[in-house]
Amino acid sequence: MKRAYLLAVVILFSLIVLLPFAIKAKLPGWNFDFSEGTKILWQNYDGPNYLIVEKTWYNKEDIKTRFSVTESAEYFPAHFPLYPAVIWFFDIFLKGPTAMLAATLLGSMLCFWMLYKYLEDNKISKNSLWLCLTFLILPARWVAVRAIGSPEPWFIFFILASIYYFKKERFWLAGLLAALAQITKSPAIILLAAYGIYALVQSIKAKKIQWKYWPLLIQLAVIPVLFWFYGMRTGDLWAYFHSGDNIHLFWPPFSVFSPGQTWVGNFWLEDVIWTWLIFGVGIMKLREKKLEIEYYFAGLFFLSTLFVAHRDISRYILPAAPFVLIGWDNLIQKKEFKIVAAVLIIPILLFTWTFLLNNTAPVADWAPYL
Repeated sequence: MKRAYLLAVVILFSLIVLLPFAIKAKLPGWNFDFSEGTKILWQNYDGPNYLIVEKTWYNKEDIKTRFSVTESAEYFPAHFPLYPAVIWFFDIFLKGPTAMLAATLLGSMLCFWMLYKYLEDNKISKNSLWLCLTFLILPARWVAVRAIGSPEPWFIFFILASIYYFKKERFWLAGLLAALAQITKSPAIILLAAYGIYALVQSIKAKKIQWKYWPLLIQLAVIPVLFWFYGMRTGDLWAYFHSGDNIHLFWPPFSVFSPGQTWVGNFWLEDVIWTWLIFGVGIMKLREKKLEIEYYFAGLFFLSTLFVAHRDISRYILPAAPFVLIGWDNLIQKKEFKIVAAVLIIPILLFTWTFLLNNTAPVADWAPYL
C-alpha cells in the first residue's frame, strides 16, 4: 500500500512540475513565462542529444544530414545507449520528445520504488516512506532532472537495484544490473570499483580470495561490447574517448574554482562547497550505520566530483544523493526538518522552473526529432 502511495505521489509531483508548461501559463508575480509550452522541456540539455542517438544510433552521416546541431557527429557517443533504447520503445507509441519524457518518468517511478524496497527490506531507515518523499524534492537539482530527457533516473535505479541484490548475495543479478548501469552512464565504473574494494577487504579479513564475487565482473565485460557497438556504428572502436570535451575530470582537484575553465562560467560557486559539505558528512555517517558497500560507492563518487571542473556539479553528484540522505536519516526524521522541508517546496519548484526555462539547447527544426 505504501509503495502505491509513493508512486502516486511521484506522478502527482511530476505533474505539478510539468503543469505550467502543459497549459502555457504565465506567472507575472514571479515573472515566469511558460508560453513556449512543453517544447522547453524537450529542449533542455541533454534531451535533444539522446533523441538524436535514438533516431540515428550514432551513424555519423545520418546525424549530419538529418540534424542541424552545433556539435560534431563524433560527440554523440558520449551519450550511452540504454536510455535512448528506452526512448525508442516508447517512440513506438508516442512522438520522439514525448516518448523521451515518458521514458524519464518511468525511470523515476522505478527509482523510487527500488529505493523504498531497498530501505524497507534492509531496515535501514526509521521511516522509509518519508525518506523517499524527501528524495522527491531534495536535492533540488534532482527535481529538474526528472522533468526532462535525462538518464539519471534509470542510472540511479540500476545502482540501487544492483546494491540491493548485492546485499542479498545474489551476485549474478547484482552484476547484471551494474552492467545495465554501465551502458547508461560511464560513471557506473565507480560502482565496480566499490565492489572491488569490498571484495578485497573481505578477502583480507578471511585471509583468502573470496571468489563468490566474480559474477560482478559482468559489468566489466559489457564495456568491450559497448565499444564494439560503437565501432560498428561509427567506425571508431574508441569513439567514446574521441567524443570531445565531455569528460570533465581535471588535475588538480577543486579545478572548478580555477579561473577560465570552459564549463564553469562564473565565480558564483559557494554552493559547490555547501554541496560537498552536506554530501561529504552524509557519506561519512554511512560508516556509523555499518553500510559498507554504500559507503564505498558513495565515497568514491564523492571523491570523483572533487576533480570535476563543471558548473553543474550538483548534477554530477546526484547518484550519491540517496545514500547521503540515508546518512542524514536521523536528522531527516526530526520535526524541525519536516517543517523546513515543507516550506522549501515552493522555492524548489521556483528553482526548477527557472532552471528548465533557461537550460535549453538551440533547436531550429523539431521535425527530425518527431
